[in-house]
Amino acid sequence: MLGVEIRNASLAWQGHPLFSGLELRLPAGEWTCLLGQSGVGKSSLLRLLAGLTDQMQSHAEIATCDGRPLAGRVAWMAQQDLLLPWLSVLDNVLLGPRLRQGRADAAQREQGRYLLSQVGLAGLEARYPAALSGGQRQRVALARMLLEDKPVVLMDEPFSALDAVTRLKLQDLAAHLLTDRTVLLITHDPLEALRLGHQVRVLQGRPARLTAPIRPAGHSPGPLTSPRS
Repeated sequence: MLGVEIRNASLAWQGHPLFSGLELRLPAGEWTCLLGQSGVGKSSLLRLLAGLTDQMQSHAEIATCDGRPLAGRVAWMAQQDLLLPWLSVLDNVLLGPRLRQGRADAAQREQGRYLLSQVGLAGLEARYPAALSGGQRQRVALARMLLEDKPVVLMDEPFSALDAVTRLKLQDLAAHLLTDRTVLLITHDPLEALRLGHQVRVLQGRPARLTAPIRPAGHSPGPLTSPRS
């Protein structure tokens, strides 16, 4: 498991500061859920962690518990499934190896099939995204992210476009499959944050600041009948 600390983080877009002097600790093997209004800088903070802020003025000291760089040890799951319509379900899951190696090897293809079975899509490997429901497409995106097998996972509202029942099912599935990963989840839903997060933070203001951490009681994910508080 890999713990991460972000220190003295600052980021500006077109000369306007989004945040400055930001400090955030992601405990190893836990879910940190980040709440905040649209435009406050939540997604930009994820991009800073992932090293995707080339067009922004940014600075951050990122430390890991093992002292090694974070680069190359992060997986990303976005709000949109971002499936390529001309690739089958299995080939979408294997997109990372295809881009890095030109093709996926036999072991990677077998792992892709296993992960599809884990997310409830066994037997759909040859289908194309157009033939899937929204929930199924997001399950493919989850399997694709899991195939990368990274210790740190950044999730940018991956469940927000789904209906309530599908959203709850995927929350439970993600919590199970990402056990022992260090997860930073952006959400607009306080109940989702309280249900999934080992700690919950709120990013607010301009320049934005983080509130003190809230640590919901009990286990994650919390039961639907008695929300954690």
